[in-house]
Amino acid sequence: MPIRSPRGRAAAYRAVWGWPLRTPLRLAVTVVVVLGLAVLVSLAVGALRPPAQAPVVTKPGATTATTGARAPASPTPTALPPVAALTPTTLPLSAAPAEALQVAQNWATAWATHPAGTTNQQWVNSLVPYTTPEYVGTLTGVDPANIPATRVTGSATATQVSPASVVVDVPTDALTLQVTVVDTEAGWRVSGYDRA
Repeated sequence: MPIRSPRGRAAAYRAVWGWPLRTPLRLAVTVVVVLGLAVLVSLAVGALRPPAQAPVVTKPGATTATTGARAPASPTPTALPPVAALTPTTLPLSAAPAEALQVAQNWATAWATHPAGTTNQQWVNSLVPYTTPEYVGTLTGVDPANIPATRVTGSATATQVSPASVVVDVPTDALTLQVTVVDTEAGWRVSGYDRA
């Protein structure tokens, strides 16, 4: 069969791949030749690489005698200096900004106001002026019918004050909301809430 036909080509491939498998001696010779070629290739690649230069040990910031330039930095990793544990800065409750308390009060009022038939989109739209854009996305998954409160029953009081955030409790007729208000470029906005 001519090799140009598919059957002839397949027969040629079978002959090439089948030759090492005809006897155990041919298989052993083939394995030795393949391993020998792999070793030669790896040695050739290693010989073509430039030799690695030994690192010069100098003090950091020292200059070399020939050029006056700084020596290259050591490629070995160095230990970082210890970092003090971060502790949140808390302020007295009296330092709570009035704007933050007002935003929490307005947000809680809008949160609790959801007459029967209010759609999720209408409810979320009433919260948008007081909410961070990131948190608006979370609120779109809330069904207003599942909110037990219908009105706010008291004023907002700060429970934790930091320079850029305030945690505020707002009482409603069903539960007390714990609202987190953060200072953004657009002013104070609600970034989360939970039951107190």
